[in-house]
Amino acid sequence: MSILRSFVATDLFRFNNVNLDFFTQTYSNSFYLDYLARWPDLCCAQVSPAGRMMGYIFGKAEGSHSDWHGHITILTVAPEYRRLGLATALVQLLERVSDAVYRGFFVDLYVRCTNDLAIGMYEEMGYSVYRRVREYYHSLGGSRGRDEEDAFDMLDTRCLSSSLFRPWTLIIVLSQIPRMTCLQPNVLSVANP
Repeated sequence: MSILRSFVATDLFRFNNVNLDFFTQTYSNSFYLDYLARWPDLCCAQVSPAGRMMGYIFGKAEGSHSDWHGHITILTVAPEYRRLGLATALVQLLERVSDAVYRGFFVDLYVRCTNDLAIGMYEEMGYSVYRRVREYYHSLGGSRGRDEEDAFDMLDTRCLSSSLFRPWTLIIVLSQIPRMTCLQPNVLSVANP
């Protein structure tokens, strides 16, 4: 038995057992607090009855006008609580909230291309690889001193039959994108070739 509840700021002091995983990207406190301020309903924690953090999810709503979708920014489960269906339950919750609150048409996420277990789990939940984003993840200790690991952008396949779906035919290389100033936080429009 466990408790699914909103992630709160003090959880930042209790999630080390979850974040010490090789594949979990850890961010600054201000990053987590920004998400909690903007999208508190898309940030949830799964906690054991004793109060130990079992896993959590952070998401956000992206888009404009009537073209909104949910985005899974972080999903992680502590190693001792894996294979219990917690990640699936957290994703399903984010999908429901994204749809009901933000009228999000689909949900997407980024995952390391080398994280075969996570890719398989997402595929079982109905997600498909949409595109590859080169050099998305920071160096994992290599000597080259630059970003070195690609990500798959995975989409919930509900969106594939929609007229809103716009296929991309390119591979994105983050280091080759010029710096841009966004007019609104977290909104960047790129013309489809």
